Amino acid sequence: MDENVELLEYIYKNSEMGSFTINKLLKELEEKDNKIKKLAKEEMDKYKEFEKESKKLIKKHGYELKKNKLTSKIMSSLGISHEVDSDNSDASIAHMLTEGITMGIVDMETKIKNYKDSVEKDILDIAEKFLKFQQEEIEKLKEYM
Repeated sequence: MDENVELLEYIYKNSEMGSFTINKLLKELEEKDNKIKKLAKEEMDKYKEFEKESKKLIKKHGYELKKNKLTSKIMSSLGISHEVDSDNSDASIAHMLTEGITMGIVDMETKIKNYKDSVEKDILDIAEKFLKFQQEEIEKLKEYM
């Protein structure tokens, strides 16, 4: 697979899953009084921006867009419901979000390292912005742990 496609597709899928899961989380927390909801909403909006921007680049470069599988979304939804049912404290929610984002950071760092010399500049730029966003979110979430 072309590195440009792989990197853009990764950003798209990761941001789509991020906005989907946080939206699900916010629905689960709707009737609860969690302080972390504001941060989660901001994070979801940022994921949506990356989803939109990566989708635009995918089209600009003439690549075919592949979306996340429904099974991934179902499993994510079930995991969120289970986590919130067992412990809906801000610390627990922050921990859950941090785990997911950390996996994304590791993957993104690896992809950037492997592809930095072979992908187009606009694609590398969005990858680096996405990585920075994820790293900043971890720092924000630490305040709730």
